[in-house]
Amino acid sequence: MEFTVATSFELNRTAIQRMLRLPGGMVYRDMERRVRRVEAEARRRAPGSMGDGRNLTVQIRTGPGGDFQGVVNVRHPAALWVIGGTRPHPIRPIRARALRFTMGGRMVYAKAVMHPGNKPNNFLKEALRAAL
Repeated sequence: MEFTVATSFELNRTAIQRMLRLPGGMVYRDMERRVRRVEAEARRRAPGSMGDGRNLTVQIRTGPGGDFQGVVNVRHPAALWVIGGTRPHPIRPIRARALRFTMGGRMVYAKAVMHPGNKPNNFLKEALRAAL
């Protein structure tokens, strides 16, 4: 006794395109979920006001070839210096002849002070690694 099984299928190309390429499809929703995780992590790790709604925004774009791209923007004026760090540099007064500040409870005046620089804080890269 011999049995033969035959099967056939038909691809619904419209449904596949909708799933893969259109906003609201399965791939788009997955990208949106991942971008929101990165956004939440970046807001948590951002120093000062860099993580608030005005300075940190996310969006999903359609790139070349129809691929979805998650984009995180930081529009804070100091973002480049925080992410890249700064080298040691002098700080000099602009509107006065001397800088004035308190040190150890005493008022101090100086023509210039040396700032030691800031270490880089690439919170966006850390947020991406932590979220994905």
